Amino acid sequence: MSFEEDDHVILHDEHSEHDGKEGKVTQVMDTMFGDSTYTVSFEDGQETGIPEDSLEAVEGEPDEDSEA
Repeated sequence: MSFEEDDHVILHDEHSEHDGKEGKVTQVMDTMFGDSTYTVSFEDGQETGIPEDSLEAVEGEPDEDSEA
């Protein structure tokens, strides 16, 4: 699953002080290998260069793009 700016996510990185915390994607960067990395802002800082597999979408967030 890819993420877009303003998506709310949970970071899963045991080496980060933000591990398990919810944040908001503030920037999406495409790598030369066709992958994306993300900058996520938290209440007390931000992390950059986060790979997609370290992020989990926050459940229950309304999907603005869906037409119900």
